[in-house]
Amino acid sequence: MIKNNIIDGKIIAESIHTNTQKMVAECIDKGVTPHLGVVFVGDDKPSATYVRKKGEAAEKLGIRFDLFTYPADITEIELMKEMKRIQAENKLTGLIVQLPIPDHLYTPTVLNAIDPSIDVDCLTNENQGKLLMNTQEILPPTPAAVFSILESLSIDLVGKNVTLIGVGALVGKPLTVMCINARASVTTINTATRDTKEKCLNADIIITGVGKHGILTGDMIREGAIVIDTGIDFVNGKMVGDIIFDEIVHKASAVTPTPGGVGPITVAHLLANTAQCAQKKIRS
Repeated sequence: MIKNNIIDGKIIAESIHTNTQKMVAECIDKGVTPHLGVVFVGDDKPSATYVRKKGEAAEKLGIRFDLFTYPADITEIELMKEMKRIQAENKLTGLIVQLPIPDHLYTPTVLNAIDPSIDVDCLTNENQGKLLMNTQEILPPTPAAVFSILESLSIDLVGKNVTLIGVGALVGKPLTVMCINARASVTTINTATRDTKEKCLNADIIITGVGKHGILTGDMIREGAIVIDTGIDFVNGKMVGDIIFDEIVHKASAVTPTPGGVGPITVAHLLANTAQCAQKKIRS
C-alpha cells in the first residue's frame, strides 16, 4: 500500500475490486446485472481520462458500462430530456454526470435529475442530505477513496487537524462533512481564504481537491504530515495533481502520487457503489 512513503492507490483499488467482483457475481446470479451509465458533456480532458478508466474497470468486473456523450452547447432543457430518457430506457443501477459540465448548465438541476437510488456519485440533494445526517448507504467515491487511504495507513481521525483545500461538491464539501462525522478538527480553504500557508502548516493531514497544479508546495507542509492529492491537471500534456510532488514527498510521512494515487481508488468505489445499488434493487 505504501513504499518509501508513497501511497500505491492501485493496490488499495484492487482490494476493493475483489469485493465488488463478488457482489457483481451474486447480483448476476439473481438476475440483475450491475449497469453504470455516464453522461459526458463537452470534451474536458481530465474528465475524458477518468471516463475511459471507469469503462475499462467496469468491463473487467462484469459491470455493464454505457457512455452517453453530448456536445458542449447542449441546452439544459435538452440535457434534462436526455437524462429522463436514459433512465427510462436503461435498467441502470448507477448513473453519474461527469463533472465539470459547461458553465451554462446549472449543475444542481442536472444532478437532481438523477434518481437518488442510482446516484452513485451521491450528488443529488437527497443523498447529500443523508451524508450530512450520517445516514447514507453509500459514500461519494472520491471522499470514500480518501478514507480508504487513511484506513490503509491505520489513521484514526479523532482529534486530528485536517485541512481541506477546495470546497467543491465532488470532494471538499462531502469530505468536510465526513471528517467532522469522524470527529476530526477541520479547516477549509477556498479562494477567499487568508493565511493559507499557516493553516496548512498546522495540519496533520492535508487533502487537496482543486484541479490546479502547484497550489500546495513543500514549504506549506510540516514534517510528517499526510498529503492526499485528489486534483487532476495537465501540464505539457502530462497528468499531474494539485501538489508539487517532488517538494512534498521528502517531508510528508505519506503522500499520493498522480497518476496512481487517489484516481484508481475513486473508480473502485464508484463501481462498488454501482454493485451495492444493484444489490439494493434485488432486495426491494
